[in-house]
Amino acid sequence: MSESAIPQNPDVLVVGGGSAALCAAIAARRRGASVRMVEAAPVGLRGGNTRHARNFRLMHDGPRWYVPDTYGEDAFFRDLVRVTSGATDEKLARTMIRGSATIAEWFGENGVRLQDPSKGAMAYSRRTAFFLGGGKAMINALYATALKLGVDIRYDSEVVALAFGGNGNCEADIVHGGRIARVAAKALVLCTGGHQANLDWLRQSFGAAADNFMIRGTPFITGSVLRLLLDAGAKPVGDPAHAHMVAVDARGPKFDGGIVTRITAIPHGIVVDRDGKRFHDEGEDARKTHFARWGARIARCPGQIAHLILDAQGFGRALPAALPPFRADAIPQLAAALELDPVVLETTIGEFNAAIIEGNDAPLIDRCTAGLVPPKSHAAVALKTPPFFAYPMRPGVTFTHFGVVVDEQMRLVTNDAAPLRNVFAAGMIMAANVLGEGYLAGLGVTLSTVFGRLAGEQAARQALDEIKL
Repeated sequence: MSESAIPQNPDVLVVGGGSAALCAAIAARRRGASVRMVEAAPVGLRGGNTRHARNFRLMHDGPRWYVPDTYGEDAFFRDLVRVTSGATDEKLARTMIRGSATIAEWFGENGVRLQDPSKGAMAYSRRTAFFLGGGKAMINALYATALKLGVDIRYDSEVVALAFGGNGNCEADIVHGGRIARVAAKALVLCTGGHQANLDWLRQSFGAAADNFMIRGTPFITGSVLRLLLDAGAKPVGDPAHAHMVAVDARGPKFDGGIVTRITAIPHGIVVDRDGKRFHDEGEDARKTHFARWGARIARCPGQIAHLILDAQGFGRALPAALPPFRADAIPQLAAALELDPVVLETTIGEFNAAIIEGNDAPLIDRCTAGLVPPKSHAAVALKTPPFFAYPMRPGVTFTHFGVVVDEQMRLVTNDAAPLRNVFAAGMIMAANVLGEGYLAGLGVTLSTVFGRLAGEQAARQALDEIKL
């Protein structure tokens, strides 16, 4: 179907422009429905937070060319229960996990290329597969496929009103170019994400601290459609005061810094607050995802600011960062650059160094402090070798753990527990159903892809009268 053949009122209207929306639009179009997709962002910022993604999590019963070893359904589910502390809908979670087994092949059929783990630069992973070219390449490939299939894509198009319910069509008022157009569709798929880019909404949940949060993804995920749904009686899920945060460089952009501003070197030094004092064990988190825990810790600091301090040896062990660190040959000069009290910072580092047992020949990971509060339980090495380095850090919000309830067919559920027959939701707008808290690497793309496909298929079936009520 060519673009000109798309009717003004399509079978399926998909709202959003990230991976969930693309997967829904492609799935609905492949099932025979006419599809329009409206994205609030301009073309240069299309793709939602998936633009910054690198990989996706998938179950598999054996090695594939794109992923080694095995990762079964139960292992995947145990990992999900662990990070969510049980705040997950098991039926939806297992639907996602089982659906993840086929998305690598689905991506390939729709133009997305994956990285060969034996040749790429990314670390070994039996749980995730990596995109060749990253999230932007994946998004561009899916957009190309959607256009080839005849999906009508409109950018700079914001949904400002919705009407649905009963047995009629869904209607959406869409602002584009300063004008409002009303589109009626037989089925509606909502894939607009959460509300992490809405600073006013964040202040309602986090207070004044939200003014100092960095938003890692696109500024277009404002929760405007989520608010429309809640006002219309959609049943909420999750907690708007819970968010996935990581430690990011405080000098990065307020919005859309993505993965490159993340600070990963925390185990190699010490972290101090704006008063120059340590406030948590930098060696507590042994997993590679330690930086995710530090986002919330920094959010609780005065002014939501903290500083990672490294000496030359610690800096040498750290991975490179996007922005260069502050550097000085002595601690007082470093403190001045960070606007910290030099006496306090020197005292903090002196007490830390004194708490490390001299002559400790244990492996680095096993070295710890003695008699220090808070302790450093792993990788405790004295900061003595100049020059000294520092990274200022703030909490970077990835997404909020809040959205709308859906059933197993991805239909929107209302406050009276009734699912709507022709309104579907997928992606981060409904992620809190399975991700009530915490996160797993690569889960965002997996969740969006699996549920986006399912929502698109179900919407097309509804629009084409394939579902018998």
